[in-house]
Amino acid sequence: MGNSFSGIPDNSIVDSISAVYKLQMPDAIFEKLSAFIYREFGIKMPPVKKVMLQSRLQRRLRELQMNSYEQYCDFVFSKEGEAMELVHMIDVVTTNKTDFFREPAHFDFMQQVVLPEFVHKNKKNPLLKIWSAGCSSGEEVYTLAIVLSEFARNQQELDFSILGTDISSAILRKAFDAVYTESRVANIPMELKKRYFLRSRDREKPSVRVVPELRKKTHYARLNFMDENYDIRENFDVIFCRNVLIYFDRVTQQNVINRLCRSLKTGGYFFLGHSESITSMNVPLVQLKPTVFMKV
Repeated sequence: MGNSFSGIPDNSIVDSISAVYKLQMPDAIFEKLSAFIYREFGIKMPPVKKVMLQSRLQRRLRELQMNSYEQYCDFVFSKEGEAMELVHMIDVVTTNKTDFFREPAHFDFMQQVVLPEFVHKNKKNPLLKIWSAGCSSGEEVYTLAIVLSEFARNQQELDFSILGTDISSAILRKAFDAVYTESRVANIPMELKKRYFLRSRDREKPSVRVVPELRKKTHYARLNFMDENYDIRENFDVIFCRNVLIYFDRVTQQNVINRLCRSLKTGGYFFLGHSESITSMNVPLVQLKPTVFMKV
């Protein structure tokens, strides 16, 4: 009987993994994939992003036990691949960078302008509906929930509901679970952390989870901004779409904003990221201050 050691991979597996790391994506394959990603998801993939796409897809090749990007590309465009792999590919390609209370001026504007105005105008039906479009792993959604809950502590007539959408199924699962490392909530004041987060009992992997009272005010759905019509049946008072449109060209940005605005009430508020603008766009928005707009 030969010796065996658990936890040590055999040489064939090691060689296979090493081969994947050494693979180079042919230009023709990059061009085919980048054109598809732009057409289906609106994400620009210029040649300078070839190395990034190559490195991000390496894990998929390993998991699928494929030995070339050509083999992966053939699979993606097969019937089986369209049904099974496209969701995984877009999860790999999309960038999901976010933080709690990111761009805090927007939340100050919510507290000082949007919420007092809404309560004054909607005393009979004080349900504020917000859409976080491109919500990533949920930090923006739960920041909004905290801001609204803090306001409601002194304004009992305010109720709210928040929809979070994203193209990545994997990132939406994280948002729904609402579990974060303690380092992710480090910038949140201690008073708010005590009120709105539960600490895990695992001291080796310290984490927190958003309290059920906030989680039940939120719901999530997968959405591709490139769809001609969004399957959104609500009309919103506020839409946050921040730091998402920067990955699209100007024509796509305009089209996406117009589609989002179909679900925004007249007089509703629209928030963009600090590096985004609607200058020269044909959209039903007027600027109130940098990156804050109202639907007209």
